[in-house]
Amino acid sequence: MSTQTVTQPTTKTVNGVNVTALFETIDAVKKDQELAAFQFRSNNHWIDGGHNRSTIQSFYGCRNEDSTRSEPFMLDADEPPILLGQDKGANPVEFILHALAACLTTTMVYHAASRGIEIEAVDSALEGDLDLRGFLGLSDEVRKGYHDIRVKMRVKSGATPAVLKELAQFSPVFDVVSRSVPVKLEIETY
Repeated sequence: MSTQTVTQPTTKTVNGVNVTALFETIDAVKKDQELAAFQFRSNNHWIDGGHNRSTIQSFYGCRNEDSTRSEPFMLDADEPPILLGQDKGANPVEFILHALAACLTTTMVYHAASRGIEIEAVDSALEGDLDLRGFLGLSDEVRKGYHDIRVKMRVKSGATPAVLKELAQFSPVFDVVSRSVPVKLEIETY
């Protein structure tokens, strides 16, 4: 009678991230760079006044349309009453702060996990300064959007703030917000 030892593959998890799968993904992208091409999508429908709703469901990645999301994510946006809205959702510039905080956090946690750096907690406070004169068309010298964003992250970890900041700055949203990206706007009537 012969006995064979079967070894189960071990999955290493750090910060809730499956590091084994993360490194397998990195290796796959190194071997085939076309796997890195992703396209994320959002559809939006105006409801009334400042109230509109975005649906987010499908995306393309790793040469395939994703089919894992059976239900779309629904995100309502509106304006506070002082900006003539009904406050039925965060306003769009507040969503930018949310997206930035979420992406900085996720990015830091994933990159820390890949280096074996444990993180116990992350809390962020963001502030963005905006001058309505740009949006209202009252001044060509004032930006329409934020002219300054401040992010303060409190991280419980043995890593230094400098290392954690370096890791967070791999964030795609940080890149989009801090360096801007060309946006092609097309409008048609029906």
